[in-house]
Amino acid sequence: MNGHTKEDGFDPIDALAEQEEFLPHKPGAKKETHFTDFEGKTSFGMSIFNLSNAIMGSGILGLAYAMSNTGILLFIILLVCIALLSAYSIHLLLKSAGVVGIRAYEQLGNRAFGRPGKMLAAVIITVHNIGAMSSYLFIVKSELPLVIQAFFGKQENTGEWFLNGNYLIIIVSVLIIFPLALMKHLGYLGYTSGFSLSCMVFFLISVIYKKFNILCPLGDDHHHHNSTAADSVDSTADGFCDSKLFTMNPQVSEQTFSRCLCLVSCCTAYTIPILAFAFVCHPEVLPIYTELRNATKKRMQNVANISILAMFVMYLLTALFGYLTFYGAVESELLHTYIRVDPLDVLILCVRLAVLVAVTLTVPVVLFPIRKALLQILFADKPFHWVRHIGIAFGLLFVVNLLVILVPSIRDIFGIIGATSAPSLIFILPAIFYIRIVPEDQEPLRSRSKIQAICFAALGFIFMVMSLSFIIIDWVTGESRSVGGH
Repeated sequence: MNGHTKEDGFDPIDALAEQEEFLPHKPGAKKETHFTDFEGKTSFGMSIFNLSNAIMGSGILGLAYAMSNTGILLFIILLVCIALLSAYSIHLLLKSAGVVGIRAYEQLGNRAFGRPGKMLAAVIITVHNIGAMSSYLFIVKSELPLVIQAFFGKQENTGEWFLNGNYLIIIVSVLIIFPLALMKHLGYLGYTSGFSLSCMVFFLISVIYKKFNILCPLGDDHHHHNSTAADSVDSTADGFCDSKLFTMNPQVSEQTFSRCLCLVSCCTAYTIPILAFAFVCHPEVLPIYTELRNATKKRMQNVANISILAMFVMYLLTALFGYLTFYGAVESELLHTYIRVDPLDVLILCVRLAVLVAVTLTVPVVLFPIRKALLQILFADKPFHWVRHIGIAFGLLFVVNLLVILVPSIRDIFGIIGATSAPSLIFILPAIFYIRIVPEDQEPLRSRSKIQAICFAALGFIFMVMSLSFIIIDWVTGESRSVGGH
């Protein structure tokens, strides 16, 4: 087996048996216990539901705004590139897991860099997913009172307990999220993930329907200029309601052309990290792989490819029809633009509720990798125990609820953390794990596949620097944008 070399980095190592240890143990050493060693029982379809639900985050609400910043053609090019990069990243992760027969992200870190690598992977997964859980519960805290208020026909919050966001997130956490988080295996959440995706399909259908029911330009009471356009551009001017392949408004005067070009370039660059994080699902990949029935690398890669393709189509259609509805007037959160048109639109209220349901049902899926990471660090050699299983879930939800209720600025803090953790999970860790774990006699460091992995890790550092730079710019200028798909 050790004489072969692979020039194409995207080809699997077919000769390796995924259930065997490729790297030899030291003589007399105790064989490493596989933390996730059991026969998977989750079907192919349920695995797709879970991974698709993990991919899809609240960032879908900002994609129409991203398209207005870049133009249709450039947005599609960027989205295709990011989807392909995400599939390649999962390929590197699965290939590393196949070489050593381990299906836990933290154990890959341990095999690549010892205990520091294990701790690093666990900390990044924990912090990133706590940030994602916090962002989802922030949406519930801010949006659910408004939805209830609108359903009761109230023009303003009158102070009842059921319009208090803090009470509502506690109720949602106790009655919905916590019971789902008690499931022993991630595969059991396939049904709720499927329902969550159905809610987002309803959202997409509504966005497409509204395209043919809302006329552009909006009425004077509903004008909301896209911050990427020059201030002198009038939303009633000719061409404002025309779609742009590339965002470049020819109506601006010669005096403001250079300013517009600068704004367009900045916002186009700002969109790249937003799209890069739209396919974050890597902490969930190996847990789903572990529980997949008849699990092989090829079968799991197919799960990932179908999930990414499904989310690609949903992202593209949502962005396209949202943009073609409002053009330059689209807001950074799409649903808010519809609310400006008609705050009491029944369909939009139902859509807002569906999005809240989808976000809520995603939280248990995101919680599973955190619990697995904590178990890897604190109880790696312990068998499964319900007390630990339940206690960690309760502790995580308790901490996240406290953060959301007591520390409103925690979202900004997690913005910085997310800008570093997301590129690490998508680009950097899969690449360096692959470089370290796949033996050099199998694939030399100068082989095409490892050079690709090195470039991939470098790309992750670029995305990290870009994201951190834009967040700092936001703080300095006082603007508020969302860098991240979750």
